[in-house]
Amino acid sequence: MSKDQIRAFIAQRAQSEGLTETGIPGVRLFRATQAIPCVPAVYEPCVVAIVSGAKEAILDGQRFVYDDAQYLCCPMSMPVKAGTPTASETNPLYGVFISLDLRVMAELVMEMERAAGALPAQAGGLRTTGIRLASWDAGFTDALTRVLDLSADPAGASVLGAGRVRELYYAVLQGEAGPFARQAFGPGNAIARSIAHLSSHLDRAVSIDDMALRSGMSRAVFHRKFKQATGLSPIQFVKSMRLNNAAMKIAGGVSVNEAALEVGYVSPSQFSREFKRTYGESPRKWGEAQQGPVGLT
Repeated sequence: MSKDQIRAFIAQRAQSEGLTETGIPGVRLFRATQAIPCVPAVYEPCVVAIVSGAKEAILDGQRFVYDDAQYLCCPMSMPVKAGTPTASETNPLYGVFISLDLRVMAELVMEMERAAGALPAQAGGLRTTGIRLASWDAGFTDALTRVLDLSADPAGASVLGAGRVRELYYAVLQGEAGPFARQAFGPGNAIARSIAHLSSHLDRAVSIDDMALRSGMSRAVFHRKFKQATGLSPIQFVKSMRLNNAAMKIAGGVSVNEAALEVGYVSPSQFSREFKRTYGESPRKWGEAQQGPVGLT
């Protein structure tokens, strides 16, 4: 199955806007036929592959625009702005969204490191911002094709799906984003583990000292390595994750007060002030203006 065949496959299966399940856990198709400006979103660990049109993501002011020449690899939860600025009825956006299972990726990295020379060793911790674009190579195309081939066969998807997805993960780790992803999923990366813990506990009070202690580092070292990995300080990261999550909830119909509480704000007035400072208008007004799916991935 070539990229053109994958595009035709998605066009046939994804009949509505947004995400469409394939029957294989963690693998979804998506379609967009309207331009959506970059709005707050949270990328969970994922790979996003485009076969028609282009997509955009912004992380800490750095702009990533990608189409069918490159796929996006995001191995850690990241607060971004994302959109489909060029999508239209005549130029639809088609793609595949693949969730990255942290346990499976970590297992693969360990196995590859045990296999001599599976990936070149890299010294040091995660030193680049938490998103990378990688060339769409033959190994990735072949692995993705094998996954999508199963979507028409429920029995095959149930029996073979997890194995095929594992092959796709392996293709990512072998490709251009491989060394970058391996840094995130390797056993020594305390920053990635810290981000995973933080992302699942946004509704709780966060102490940078506790995060540093959990990572086995001093506060100063933790701060430096965290900023190297994400482009943001720990405090900026926590605030961005909370506000972006809240923005997505509000756009999805959750009340402002409820969204604030769900992401860890005790004071609705503080939440409204910080939201307006970040996005330029009150959360209520911002939510009323949202028409399309927020941060379509």
